[in-house]
Amino acid sequence: MPLDLLRLMRPTDWVKNVFILPALIFSLPTLPSAGRGQVVQAWLLDTSLVIVAFSLLASGFYAINDALDVERDRLHPRKRHRPIASGRLSPGTGIRFGMVLVIIGVGGGFLVDPAVGGVLVGYLLLQVLYNAGLKRVAIVDAVVLATGFAMRATVGAFAIDRTVSTWLLGCVFFLTLYLAFIKRMCDLAAARSEGTEWTSPAGYDDRFELNWLLGMSGVSVIMCWVLYTLSPHADSLFGIRASGLALLTPFVVVVVHRFYRRANKGERDSPVAAVREDPVISIALGLFVVGLFGFLYMPGADDLLGRLIFPESGTVASDVMDGVPE
Repeated sequence: MPLDLLRLMRPTDWVKNVFILPALIFSLPTLPSAGRGQVVQAWLLDTSLVIVAFSLLASGFYAINDALDVERDRLHPRKRHRPIASGRLSPGTGIRFGMVLVIIGVGGGFLVDPAVGGVLVGYLLLQVLYNAGLKRVAIVDAVVLATGFAMRATVGAFAIDRTVSTWLLGCVFFLTLYLAFIKRMCDLAAARSEGTEWTSPAGYDDRFELNWLLGMSGVSVIMCWVLYTLSPHADSLFGIRASGLALLTPFVVVVVHRFYRRANKGERDSPVAAVREDPVISIALGLFVVGLFGFLYMPGADDLLGRLIFPESGTVASDVMDGVPE
């Protein structure tokens, strides 16, 4: 039973809480050098505590959701192996265990900061509504899930006492909305390929509709990233380094497309599985992360980008002026 309880928590899904980190990652380069060490240490501690709290809260709802969906999950080619669907744990055990995790998670959030605890309570209420019926409403179910991830980004900013950026929320929302539709396409394609009787709770039974939703949300992900990196907001924070972030757009395009291909083939929807199984995704994502940290943190990145993007701008300007008749 202890191992089944751990599986019920879905620890591999805790990687989703990586969306708590962007506020920290994009805020550290803006810190002044005076007293930087103490601030960084405090930020890392609070962010770590928030990740643990949100992981426990999310795991609690995974357990409750598995208990409520046990009959439907038994018809799914992959979900039928989960602890409750397979009969190794009872639905009652799943609900009780999930409620304990939820209480611990919310309490941990309030220990970090009342604002963090407030967002976790909001996430709790959102999940209650989701399990009460919103997960059975097409489009709305995916929007609710994406909103939950935007809340993760919000608590990441609150944990370090930073203002929540609308650009951050937009990028996280559209990315996770896209991943939500990826999951639904994977479920549909897998069920049809194996000939099972499983049906989507929200009625996603039309691949044409899902392809349209994936195209819409995928383009939104790419455009949101591009517009952010070229925005006055990013320029005010990072200067020419923001233009370096824009140069990472091809990697975003590659990852978005490869997830789409996997979904249409009915392969596993887990981002961790995608990175592990698809070398193109792992390489593109790895290069994106290296470039991101390089442009934000590498000493001399400003000079390098100045030579690549605006080479000899002063000379070019003077040459243009020399050609203007007096």
